[in-house]
Amino acid sequence: MVGRIIRSLTNPVRGLHEAAYVLAAFALLSQLLALVRDRLLAGTFGAGGVLDIYYAGFRIPDFLFATVASLLSLYALMPVLSRLEAEHPGRMISFLRQCLLWFFVGMGVVAAVCFALAPLLVHLTAPGFVSDPTEAANLILLTRILLLQPIFLGASNILANLTQMRHRFVLYSISPLLYNLGIIGGVVFLYPIMGIAGLGWGVVIGAVLHFLIQLPYFTRERAEEAVPRGEALRYLRQVLVLSIPRTFALASTQVTILVLTALASYFAVGSISVFTFAYNLQAVPIAIIGVSYSVAAFPTLARLFASGEGEKLAAHVENALRHLLFWSIPLTVLAIVLRAQLVRVILGTGAFDWSATRLTAAALALFIVSLAAQNVTLLIARTYYAAGNSRKPLYYGLIDIAVSIGSALALVALFHSNPTLRLFIESLLRVDNVAGSTVLMLALGYALGSIAEAIVGYAFFVRDFHIPQARVQRLFWQSFGASIIGGAAAYGTLALLGGTGSIATVLGVFLDGLVAGLVGIAVTVAFLYQLKNEELIEVLGAFRRRLLPGTPLV
Repeated sequence: MVGRIIRSLTNPVRGLHEAAYVLAAFALLSQLLALVRDRLLAGTFGAGGVLDIYYAGFRIPDFLFATVASLLSLYALMPVLSRLEAEHPGRMISFLRQCLLWFFVGMGVVAAVCFALAPLLVHLTAPGFVSDPTEAANLILLTRILLLQPIFLGASNILANLTQMRHRFVLYSISPLLYNLGIIGGVVFLYPIMGIAGLGWGVVIGAVLHFLIQLPYFTRERAEEAVPRGEALRYLRQVLVLSIPRTFALASTQVTILVLTALASYFAVGSISVFTFAYNLQAVPIAIIGVSYSVAAFPTLARLFASGEGEKLAAHVENALRHLLFWSIPLTVLAIVLRAQLVRVILGTGAFDWSATRLTAAALALFIVSLAAQNVTLLIARTYYAAGNSRKPLYYGLIDIAVSIGSALALVALFHSNPTLRLFIESLLRVDNVAGSTVLMLALGYALGSIAEAIVGYAFFVRDFHIPQARVQRLFWQSFGASIIGGAAAYGTLALLGGTGSIATVLGVFLDGLVAGLVGIAVTVAFLYQLKNEELIEVLGAFRRRLLPGTPLV
C-alpha cells in the first residue's frame, strides 16, 4: 500500500495541458489550505496590530528567499543541468548535490548576519512600529524565527530541479500543501502556548516539511560519476551568470511589497493586514493558472531551446499564452463582481468585521485588475530563463518597481489632497465612511506596476521569440467580450437575489455568490461556445484525455 502511494507520487506526468492541470489541481488544494490559514488568522486576530506585526515579520525572510536563496533557483539551475545531463548524464546528480551543500553554507551565513542585525532591519520593514517597544520586540522576535524559512524553502527548490526534470509534478506539488499545513498548525496549536512566536515556528515547520517531502526521491537518485571540483565551479559560475539578473528580477516583487508594507505601517492599524489579505487572495488564481502553466511549460521550453527548435518553442509558448488568457480574463471579471462575497466567505469570521471585509474586498478588486498581466509576466520570464536570458526579465522587473512605488506614492498624495477624487474612489469601491481607505492606493499602485511590466515585456517578448499573434488576439477579444457579458449576468443575479448588501449569514453570502458565479460562468462558456472558441475546445479535449487514460496525450 505504501509502495503504491509512493509510486503514484513519483509517476511522471507528460503533456503541457495534462501537467498544467495536475499542477493546477494541487495548486488549488494548496490555495484552499492557504485560505483556511488566512481565515484562521482573520478570525483569531482580525485586521489589527498582531497580524500587522505577523505579516511585517515576513518581509526580510521573504526578501532573502527572493534574492540569496534564489541564486541557486530552479530556473537558473535547470538550463545548466539540462546541458550537463545531455553531455555527461552521470554527473548531473553529483553537481546538484554539491549545489545543495553550497546553498546550506551560504544561506546559513547570511541568515546568521540578518539574525544579529534584526533590530536595525525592522526599521526598514515597518518603521511605523518601532516607536512602540512591545511591537518592536515582537517584530524582532518573529523576524529572527522566520529567518529559518528561506533556508529550507530554498533547499527544497534545489531538489525541485530533479522532480521537474523527471516530470514528477505530483511530488513537486505536494510541498506547498505541507507548508500551509505547518502554518495552520502554528495558528491552532502553537500560538495558544507560545504566543506570537508560535506563529513563526508554525511557518518554519511548514518550510521543513516542504523540503523533507522531496528529499527521499532526491537521495534515491544515484550519482554515477563525480564532477571534478574545477568543473563544478565552472558550472556554478554558469548558474550564477544566469541567476543573478534573474534573482534581481524576482526580487522586484519583494522590493515593491517591502516598500508598500513600510508605507502601510504609517497608516491606520490593520492596513498591513488588509493589504496582505487582499494580496494573498489575488495570488490564488495566479498560483493556479499562471504558475501552473509556466511551471508545466518550462522543462519543455528549456529542452526545445537547447535543441535549437525555435519554431516548436514559439508554438509551445503561444499555446500556453492563449490558455493563460483564456482562464485569466473571465476570472478577473467574476472576481471583481463577487469580491465582497469572496472576502466575506473566506475571511469573514470572528474578529474580522464588516469594515475589514469591505476594505479587503476593495483592495482585492484593485489587485485583481492585473491578474492577466501577472500571469503573462510569469510565462514571459520562464521563457527567457529557458533560453538562458535572465537580463530582460530584470529590466521588466525594474519597470514594475518604479511604476508600483512611484504611482503608489503619487496616489496616496492625491488621495489625501483631493477630497473629490477620494470620495469618487471610495464610492466606486463601496468603502465610503470606512476608516483606513488610504491603503487602497497601495493596491492600485501595485496593479499599475504589474500592468506596465506586462505591456513592456510582452512587446519585446513576441519580437524576440517570434510568437504568432493572430490566435492570441482572437482569443483575447473573444474571452474579454464573453467575460463582460458573463460578469453582467453575475451582477444582475446578485441584484435579483438581494446579495449585494446582504451580510446576515455566511451561508447566505456564500449561496448568493455561488449562484451568481455559476450563472456568470455558464453565460461566459455559452458565448465562447457560440463563438467556436478554440481554447474551450482544447480544454474540454484535455480533460477528456485525462479522464480516459487510453486516449493519446498531447
